Amino acid sequence: MAAEPTAPEAPATSREWHLTARPQGWPVPADFALVEAPVRTPGPGEVLVRNTHLSVDPYMRGRMSTRKSYAEPYELGKPMLGGAVGRVVASRAEGFAEGDHVLHFHGWREYATLDARAAVKVDPDAAPLPAYLGVLGMPGLTAYAGLTRIAGIKPGDVVFVSGAAGAVGGVVGQIAKLKGAARVIGSAGSDEKVELLVKEYGFDAAFNYRNGPVVEQLLAAAPDGIDVYFDNVGGEHLEAAIEAMNLHGRIVVCGMISQYNATEPTPAPRNLAQIIAKRFRMEGLLVNDHQDLRPRFVEEVSAWVRSGELKYRETETRGIDSALDAFLGMLRGANTGKMVVRLDG
Repeated sequence: MAAEPTAPEAPATSREWHLTARPQGWPVPADFALVEAPVRTPGPGEVLVRNTHLSVDPYMRGRMSTRKSYAEPYELGKPMLGGAVGRVVASRAEGFAEGDHVLHFHGWREYATLDARAAVKVDPDAAPLPAYLGVLGMPGLTAYAGLTRIAGIKPGDVVFVSGAAGAVGGVVGQIAKLKGAARVIGSAGSDEKVELLVKEYGFDAAFNYRNGPVVEQLLAAAPDGIDVYFDNVGGEHLEAAIEAMNLHGRIVVCGMISQYNATEPTPAPRNLAQIIAKRFRMEGLLVNDHQDLRPRFVEEVSAWVRSGELKYRETETRGIDSALDAFLGMLRGANTGKMVVRLDG
């Protein structure tokens, strides 16, 4: 039987982040507001969740614009959406009980009342809760689907990953090695991140893109060219990857974070015509198209995590007040691995 809709742990109100203006260029704090909102008692088929961890991700910047995209834009004056994990404090849905931990998409707030069909139970004993927002969540599945399905990773491939110290990139490089890549190269925005990629994640080479032209550093790291490029950055990185691409290479376009806050069109890549001579394939990646891979992904990647073959990092801020700073910092590359907001309590 579903639990009665009582929630002794829930306050009358909780805090949530609203988008109040559409950012022009880089988002600024004035575009957002942290507001008090009533906590709604769940109706039939619903659960009330006390969020414990929130996710901030690059794609959220796109939802702040009205440009046509794969997801509806955030509504002004309403709570933003994003990944979250939390604990059920009241349920009127079969299959969910108080105390269950769930993954859902009503983040950016302390408490969320939602349709139970939009929640997935997770086991905090199998993995730490933040892992379900990162390596075992959307970023991990993105890496897995992009490499195994779109790139069709093969033993012997030379793989280049941009944004390699982020939530997706770090998993991409490690899975590539586990799948038999001959050489994996990563780019990141600091010498500390470069050291992490090589010494902890097992990349064969890495470079700091701030230290010189990307194309020069990539060609030095991949003298025999690359077969797969996993693009999280776009712009100069994509142009460099095309220059280094071998015949019949594959480019997986996951994100172009270098362009998300641009107010004018960016010039790179200027060498896309090479797609003809090199006959490489370039395909966009949207993780929602690959949900059928989730069971295989969870089985394979969770085993690698348990064995220690796949390592991951998280950058954590604390408290709902810190969520905006976490998001803005993530856009600037302040995170190593997954950026997660841990709520107080």
